[in-house]
Amino acid sequence: MQKIDSLYQGAREIYAAKGVDTEKAIRTLGKIRISMHCWQGDDVVGFEHGGSLTGGIQTTGNYPGKARNPDELRKDLEFAFSLIPGKHRLNIHANYAERGNSKADRNEYTVEMFQNWIDWAKANDLKLDFNPTYFSHPLSENGTLSAADDGVRKFWIEHGKACRRIAAAMGEQLKSPAVINFWIPDGSKDTPVDKLAPRARLADSLDEIFAEKLPARFVKDALESKLFGIGAESYTVGSNEFYMSYAVCRKKMICFDAGHFHPTESIADKISAVMPFMPEVLLHVSRGVRWDSDHVIVLDEELRAIAQEIIRHDLLKRVNIALDYFDASINRIAAWVIGMRNMQKALLLALLEPIDIMRELENSGDYAGRLARLEENRFLPAGIVWEEFCRRNNAVSDDGYMANIRDYEKKVLAGR
Repeated sequence: MQKIDSLYQGAREIYAAKGVDTEKAIRTLGKIRISMHCWQGDDVVGFEHGGSLTGGIQTTGNYPGKARNPDELRKDLEFAFSLIPGKHRLNIHANYAERGNSKADRNEYTVEMFQNWIDWAKANDLKLDFNPTYFSHPLSENGTLSAADDGVRKFWIEHGKACRRIAAAMGEQLKSPAVINFWIPDGSKDTPVDKLAPRARLADSLDEIFAEKLPARFVKDALESKLFGIGAESYTVGSNEFYMSYAVCRKKMICFDAGHFHPTESIADKISAVMPFMPEVLLHVSRGVRWDSDHVIVLDEELRAIAQEIIRHDLLKRVNIALDYFDASINRIAAWVIGMRNMQKALLLALLEPIDIMRELENSGDYAGRLARLEENRFLPAGIVWEEFCRRNNAVSDDGYMANIRDYEKKVLAGR
């Protein structure tokens, strides 16, 4: 303990000499709740039918030990959260409903089917976010909210309405507004002749879903675009331009998913680009490799750039940070823990920047000085500050969490 204290005090002094208060950075990071995604724990299958994924969703790998039921998933989540510093949120998809003996389809889902999740979250000091599930269903094969078939479209409109009510109930019971994010897989493998009609139907469907006024203190609506999906390579109804226009016109949040754009396109710059026009945005932080492959996020330049945009512009209250990836080729709990801790590390690195000094250099036209400070900052002892943050939050250090995960794998996951 004495060695850790000594190292941290040294790091604190180094940063202070550069104009950075590490204590303030640690306090700020401790207040940030990141929304971790439940679907990493069972490869997005959920508890409705256990069938294969459709609608452009795909997981690769078959690592042993995935959660097979809600109790196993919640147990895995509790263990994962125990290895992540701070208190956070959990993001749930509608296909994780616990229906019991009910034969209700998605258009009839109620909050009672998620009450176990709410009670569990309350017991674990977690907040919840929610997502309608518009994929992996017999009625999603030929479109959902943009479908030409009136009956199919009505089914999915009712699903959206039901999910907003569920999200609002989550927000009310947990005293924190639940972010509900709408993403649909509708599109075409080849280029259609009529691109406008499906988009007009999608706009009408969304208008009908959002017609019910729900308290903003309980639920916040978001819309997520995509460049393309498997089986929808040539045309996506819910493109970035469509949802951006809809979100601005209807005063909704836009969701930027890091894997849903061109491989060389960064979502970091998009954050400040929309802030003059939107009160809040939602991020789904993922890592695409050549395509929307949802790899576990690593502490790369893209992740750091996302965090810098949030911190440099003081946007923590306006940017909702959620993770969205699923890797079935490695230990699923490790995937959660590594990704969450990397998101926190990226935020800490941004918090440890001498932002005011860099802004002064920039405003004075001293761009060489700005560049020098940015590069200097890369070599400062941020890792020591991170270890101190973990210690204060009673979380295992970087050199210890994998031992805990391997022990859990032997004792719990291996028996599944």
